[in-house]
Amino acid sequence: MSIFKDKTLMITGGTGSFGNAVLNRFLSTDIAEIRIFSRDEKKQDDMRHEYQNKYPEYAHKIKFYIGDVRTLESCRGAMTGVDYIFHAAALKQVPSCEFFPMEAVRTNIIGTENVLTAAIEARVKSVICLSTDKAAYPINAMGISKALEEKVAVAKSRYSGETKICCTRYGNVMCSRGSVIPLWIDQIRNSSPITLTEPKMTRFIMSLEEAVDLVLFAFEHGQNGDILVQKAPACTIQTQAEAVCELFGGKKEEIKVIGIRHGEKMYETLLTKEECSKAEDMGNFYRVPADNRTLNYDKYFVDGNKKAVTIEEFNSDNTTRLNLEQTKLKIASLDYIKKELNNNK
Repeated sequence: MSIFKDKTLMITGGTGSFGNAVLNRFLSTDIAEIRIFSRDEKKQDDMRHEYQNKYPEYAHKIKFYIGDVRTLESCRGAMTGVDYIFHAAALKQVPSCEFFPMEAVRTNIIGTENVLTAAIEARVKSVICLSTDKAAYPINAMGISKALEEKVAVAKSRYSGETKICCTRYGNVMCSRGSVIPLWIDQIRNSSPITLTEPKMTRFIMSLEEAVDLVLFAFEHGQNGDILVQKAPACTIQTQAEAVCELFGGKKEEIKVIGIRHGEKMYETLLTKEECSKAEDMGNFYRVPADNRTLNYDKYFVDGNKKAVTIEEFNSDNTTRLNLEQTKLKIASLDYIKKELNNNK
């Protein structure tokens, strides 16, 4: 945590699952201040009381700022004295963005532009923008808006001065707000059949802790304009549903298939074929450097990238595939699941 010693960290969309995971990781360290920037005063108030009870000796480090990334002045007003930013504010639900795509544009694209503009003006040291696997080969409004968020971040990085800007791209974060596992647990407790969209669909899976690890890796090892990706495993939706049934006493034979929802893919991609051709393997992570060529393309007519022809993309069908037992162990290791299993007892 040395780079955060006596520093001020701001989290946009900080009342969400990611913001809570960061607070749990950082609050008792030598960090000076964590700013929670969001537009929901009720969630902020709930969060304030929770951490006053949970960490009474450290809660003074948390500062709450009401604001909206959609407004540049709102972003500017919260950034004085900020050293680092986790930009997590976003519209993330695929069906919602399909029905209201301009809302996704306003939050995910224009909101990111506002955050980065204000951060550069305030000379923030580093900004990490949280993206998603749905931004690679996007087919839905959420993925398209997050792909453009990444493009905005890379473009801004070209003239960001002393502010480093990186993106982290990751797959499904298990038990985050709005994700499917909490829904399945509720369905089992209500003696209802688990509902899933398509059994053969594959998804990358990672924990909130792993999502925070990826962002911290980006802070320490990312370079301006990078996209950083963790080498996450995947499983089928059927396997994930059966694992939850075994953990919580659900009936696997009663799993109900309801069909693919608006804008969903059969599998997700973390790195496109084109990105894989220039990605740097960093052990558990991939780093995709920014394409910083100028608009003078003359010299590139004779200097192409032949490597791109032979490279495959990195997706949830060709990554490490977890079986039922492995998936169950990964799900059971989550703090959220441990608490829910205790509640069952």
